[in-house]
Amino acid sequence: MFVCQQLPVSLHPGRNAPSPQTGEPQTCGGHCEHTLWRKSYMSKFRFNLCGVVAFVCVLFAPHASRGQDSSKTPAHSATNESPSRWDIFAGYSYLAPHGTVNGYAYNAINYGGIASVTRYFNNYVGFQGEGDVHLLTPEDGHISKTQPNNDFSGGSGGLIFRFPTEEITPFVHGLVGGEHVGSYYQPERWGVVLTAGGGMDYSTPLFSHHLALRLFQADYQYTHENFGPGARGNFKNARLSAGLVWHIGTIAPPVAPTLACSANPSSVFPGEPVTITATANGLNPKEHALYSWSGDGVSGSDSTAKVDTSNLAPGPHTVKCGVKEGKPGKEGLKPWQVADSSTTFTVKEFEPPTISCSASPSTIKPGDSATITATAVSPQNRPLTYTYAAQSGSVNGSGGSATYNSAGAQPGTVQVNCSVVDDKGHSASSTAPLEIVAPPPPPPPGPTPEQVQLEQRLALHSVFFPTAQPTAKHPEGGLVESQQATLLALATDFKRYLEIKPDARLTLTGHADVRGSAEFNQALSERRVARTKSFLVEHGIPDASIQTQAVGKEQQMSADQVKEMLQQDQQITEAQRKKALREFRIIVLAQNRRVDVSLSTTGQQSVKQFPFSAADSMTLLDQKKSAARKKTGGTKK
Repeated sequence: MFVCQQLPVSLHPGRNAPSPQTGEPQTCGGHCEHTLWRKSYMSKFRFNLCGVVAFVCVLFAPHASRGQDSSKTPAHSATNESPSRWDIFAGYSYLAPHGTVNGYAYNAINYGGIASVTRYFNNYVGFQGEGDVHLLTPEDGHISKTQPNNDFSGGSGGLIFRFPTEEITPFVHGLVGGEHVGSYYQPERWGVVLTAGGGMDYSTPLFSHHLALRLFQADYQYTHENFGPGARGNFKNARLSAGLVWHIGTIAPPVAPTLACSANPSSVFPGEPVTITATANGLNPKEHALYSWSGDGVSGSDSTAKVDTSNLAPGPHTVKCGVKEGKPGKEGLKPWQVADSSTTFTVKEFEPPTISCSASPSTIKPGDSATITATAVSPQNRPLTYTYAAQSGSVNGSGGSATYNSAGAQPGTVQVNCSVVDDKGHSASSTAPLEIVAPPPPPPPGPTPEQVQLEQRLALHSVFFPTAQPTAKHPEGGLVESQQATLLALATDFKRYLEIKPDARLTLTGHADVRGSAEFNQALSERRVARTKSFLVEHGIPDASIQTQAVGKEQQMSADQVKEMLQQDQQITEAQRKKALREFRIIVLAQNRRVDVSLSTTGQQSVKQFPFSAADSMTLLDQKKSAARKKTGGTKK
């Protein structure tokens, strides 16, 4: 809205004033007024539209042309990967002015055009020049207060801010410029116009993404006009536009060259050369390229360089390479004219030598000699020095061979050490085992005849007990006279044997026949070995030299074993053998009522024959000995 003083206003030439009574325009000079008026405004519309567009194009065309045709910028397409550098917009515009002058209103204008050229400094901010033309001709060519002819045309410039995404780009802008305003009732005048608004563009894939649609542009405009003395107006306009946008150029900088460096070979020993090659891509053939190198031992000025590794320490080394392009003397002034890279190579430490060592012969006698042979290899053929040493004895030699002398060495294994060192201080060693074998010791003296006889007698002595003897009530009984005589002979022989073999032991094993329970026979066999041991101790055998064990009736002599024994025993007569066979069942039982005596040494079992002879069986079965048995404690059948 605005305030306007009601003052007479001069009219445009060729326009008639409205009639005060009817408000209708008066005719003029025999011509049809509305026809002349329409022709005049249509001409003015075409003139203003062309003028605005020409103004915008003249203002920005040189810059847009440079942005599109610059030979220094590659021809990037206006893709959604990088926003455009220039935007040219043209389209339809609708204007709705809000205000009156001298009581006459300015109605909405449906016929309008708009164009703009925008140059962006970066992805988001740019400068925009914009022009628009809005003319309204009455539909029936008849001018009245309710159907005036409006004229709003002008040009502006200012800042624009966009927010580009993959397809949609919203924007806002603020512009200032001049607006040419007039109507049938006022003279046309230029005034100041301020524009603020925004819109949204949609990027299409057409023409390689150069073409976009401006879906809408909505602006608020404030226009101040001075139509003459006393007639000033402030218009608040709403403007809606839509059209096509053409993208030119890109914000993305030119693509910088790329550089790759490689070392050949990538691993060397000190002193071996290395060649570094720089491979550049994307250089401008019209510009000069300058290469640079840095690193330990590197030298070069072109796309290849050499590395002297003679004085480099073992380990990885890095060489940096670079390339700059541009006019001679001005290479690399812009960021996209520079590329850098690097590569590494490794200086390997000289590998240590290896050595193997052998002795021939590998077994010698004390005082003999052996030849020591060392075989050493340096992977890089460095000069080698050999040394030798031995734990005992002596070794002399140089190079790959030496002689070992065993004089003064004790029998056993001797390790001869072979060592080698190269000129870089790397060493290796190996050993050759050498066996010094002493003469075999003389065989130990064999047993004396007395020792053999004693062992045989001791191995044959077994002791037999009557049935159920000794008893738990009289554990000291059970030994008949013949068995006591056997034990006395055993004690005499064993005491002599201890003088020869002090560590000898007697082992007493008690048995019982099959009659009775296992518990009864186990206890009975324990009493029998206890009685036998106590008798031997009483007659001079040390207690520590006797071991005992009782097996009850678990280890029975079978009838076949007893029968075979009777048939092979040469100490009984044929009559005694026949008598024993007639009483064979009793003989088998008597054979199992015994204590076996065996001789053992430390870790060895002495020679032992079967411990019971048929003669001993006859002694226990002889009824003439019953009185003696009763006298010595008797048997209780």
